This record gives sequence, C-alpha cells and structure tokens, in this order.
Amino acid sequence: MVILFWPVAFYVARLEREVRMRRYRMTHSEKKRLKKCNLLPNFSGLQVAVGLPFLLILLSLYLMPLGIYSPCIQEKENLGPKPTIFGHRGAPTLGPENTMMSFEKAVEHGAHGLETDTRLSYDHVPFLMHGFDLRRTTNIGEVQPESAFKNPAFFNWDFLSTLNAGKWFVKPELRPFYNMKPLSEADTERARNQSIPTLADLLTLAEKERKFVIFDLHGPPPKHPLRHTFVRQVVSVIFASKIEQHLIFWLPTHDRQYVRSVAPGFQHVGHLVSVETLAKNNISIINVDYKKLFPNGLRDYKAANIRINVYTVNEPWLFSLAWCSRINSVTTDNIGLLSQLNHPHFFMTPKFYMFMWLLADIISVLFIVVIFCFHWRRETKKEKLFETSSTPTDTCTRIENEEDLHIAMKPPARVVESPWTLAALYPALPKSGKEHQGHFNFAAPSKKLLPIKNAVTPLKPGKHDIQPPMPTTVFELTQAPTR
Repeated sequence: MVILFWPVAFYVARLEREVRMRRYRMTHSEKKRLKKCNLLPNFSGLQVAVGLPFLLILLSLYLMPLGIYSPCIQEKENLGPKPTIFGHRGAPTLGPENTMMSFEKAVEHGAHGLETDTRLSYDHVPFLMHGFDLRRTTNIGEVQPESAFKNPAFFNWDFLSTLNAGKWFVKPELRPFYNMKPLSEADTERARNQSIPTLADLLTLAEKERKFVIFDLHGPPPKHPLRHTFVRQVVSVIFASKIEQHLIFWLPTHDRQYVRSVAPGFQHVGHLVSVETLAKNNISIINVDYKKLFPNGLRDYKAANIRINVYTVNEPWLFSLAWCSRINSVTTDNIGLLSQLNHPHFFMTPKFYMFMWLLADIISVLFIVVIFCFHWRRETKKEKLFETSSTPTDTCTRIENEEDLHIAMKPPARVVESPWTLAALYPALPKSGKEHQGHFNFAAPSKKLLPIKNAVTPLKPGKHDIQPPMPTTVFELTQAPTR
C-alpha cells in the first residue's frame, strides 16, 4: 500500500495544481460561467474518487489485526507439547511409499507411529498398497500389461511378492514430491530393489521399535473369498505378530463390535463426527483432514478430552498451527523436516504482537506522509513558478491580443467607393450636391490618401449613391458668358 500511494499522491497533488492554475487564468466572466457549468468542482470529485477509497482500504488494513485470531498468539506457558508424528506410508520423501525402506527411514527420523494402507490378496494375505491398481508403484506394466488395471485383491501373494515396488521412485520424471532431496547412491540402489511388504512385516518392525500403527483397511471387491470376513483375517494376523494391542490404532469402521470383543486393547479411532456420536461409540481419538477440522473449530473436542490426529500436514507453518492448537499428533509425508522443528513458526506473545502491529502501522503512516508532502511540495513549486512567469497584466494583454486576433480573423469589408470620388471624400453629401459638380474645378491630389486606422466607420452610401468613378480631368476656368 505504501508503494501504491506514490502514484495516488502524485495524481491528487497534480489535480490540485491544475485547479489553482485554471482559477488563476480565468477572467471574471469565465468564473461566472464556471459557477453555472460547475466544472472545477469535478476536479475535487476526482480527488475524492481517487484518494478516499485508498484511505479507507488503508485504514481497514491498519485495524485488521483487531479482528485476526491466531492460536500462535499466546503466552509461552500456555503452549502445548509438540505433536507426535505418524509417517504417512512411511517416509515417502526418503524412500518408496509403503515399502520397508520407507518405514525404516521413518523410524530413523523419530516417527512416533507408522501409517499405511492394507489390502488382502486373493489367497488371504494382507499386504500394503494404497492404489486401486498396481500401475503407479510397481512394474506391473512391464510384467503383465494386460493386468495393469486389475484390482490388486485379485492377485495371489506369490505373484505380488515378485513385483518391483521401487524402480519408479528413482526415476526423475516420477518423483512424487518436487522438493525431494537427491538420494545417495546407497539409498538409490536400495530403493531400486524394494518389493511389496506384507502387514506382518510392518507389525514386526513396529513391535521391535515399539511404534504405533494406524492403517486404512480396504475391503475386498465382490467375488473375493474374504468379502465379508476380511476384518477377522486382519485381526488374526495382528495377533500372530505378538505386538502389544495398545500400539494398534484401529481405524476401520467395519465389524467394530467384533474387534472390541476379541481385541479390547486396540485404540479405536473415529472420524469427524459429533462429540455425542463419539461418546456413544466409546471413541476418544479422531483422525481428521486438517482442511475440515480447523474451520469447524476444536473447542468441543478439547472440552470432551478427545485426542486429535490430523492429516496430511507437510508444511512447517501448518505443523506450527497444529502445535499452537494443541493437536496431539499429525500424519505427514515430510517427516525429515518436521522432526527437526523445535519451535512453532510465527509464535508470539500478545504484547509482542501488539508492538509489531503498531510499529508496522506507524512506519507505514510515516512513509505515506513523506510521499504526500514530497508530491505536494513539488506541485506547489510548479504553481509558484507559473505565477511568477505569468502576471495579471500579462493575462489581460493576452486576452486583448486574443480579441484583436479575433477581430483580425474577420473577413475584410467590401470596398464601396474609390478614394478619388466625391462620395468617398464627402460621404454625407446629399444628392442635391451632385447637381453643382460642373461649377467647381478639382485637381487630383499629389499623394494618395492613406486609410485611417481605428477611425469611425463611415456611413455606408445608399443604393443610388453608388456611381462609377468620375474622370480626373482638370476643368479650365472660363469666363461666364455675358448677356
């Protein structure tokens, strides 16, 4: 807004100078006519039309911090603990997603838990895969192109275990994140040899590292042998892994009563529903998309002591917002960056926020005043220079010259009589005078008669007075005849 004020101030000051200069040039009659036409007030209207909206917008920006709420504006003692981190499909910026390399990288960077997607093969083996087909993360297009669009649940595990799940990751054109750091040669070779893991492989790693596990369970399509019993098959695999039950965040909603009965230690996770519904289903944890949670508010869930996990949080500023909002945990792809964050971004106390707000407003006002004074002073100098170079006498002279020029532009009058005729010399001579022309003798003048400027315009001769020029011969005096 300070930069934008430069042309605004220039325009307003220039309009003011134009108004004053026009008033200075005007004659009394023009000023009277101007009052009737109401032209000059339009200049003031232009100034208002340009300057007033700018000042209103600027004032609203100055006062906007009064209406801004941010959870990161609070006292330091009220800041909650740092949210714990779940690796979204492992660490997909450090290794191919949903592979053992990706989960191991997440553990190395301090992940609190591991998030994944589980499907069941046609021969009852739960494995880790997110997509609805195998084209994006495996080499199914090279091995069996005709089966590329087939649902993964219709393949046997013997075939799925032979697919490569890491070559796509090392191809530059298929990198899933634009800000990924280059892999080392060892990690590149390791990623190139990754395969699809089973759920049992992940549970073994989580049990060893004592990490929480949360997963989406995709039900098999129709005509699958485990279409209605897939939840029981997954629970049996979890029991077989010997992992502690409290490390399992159970997210699937299908057949939840059965799971509660056989695995009471599982921590059941709900979705973004009302607090009453969560209390009715005895759920104290929710897994929510941050885009849906923050607009709806957190007050009701905090009052009910419900733990909140939000996904997918990849940016430090968004993680800082979750931290200041006392979010318990986040699911992220960018575990390497968020794990190094030790303090939320944009965190400030209310006093410091007020100080920064007022300081920014004061500096802005000072810059705007200086810019306006600069333009106003420059236009005032131009106006004074015009006044000294153009006095009122000069103005009157200019007006008289314009009148003379206007008169000079009129067409010349028609020549009626020759300067050598009696009608020209004696324009007021009556008609009866022409009868005695023969009794007088006139001689031609030795010099031409010059027309007199600025003289009174002679009376125009009548229609019958216009006669051809008289001869210029000299009459000789003769003796009058005697009787």
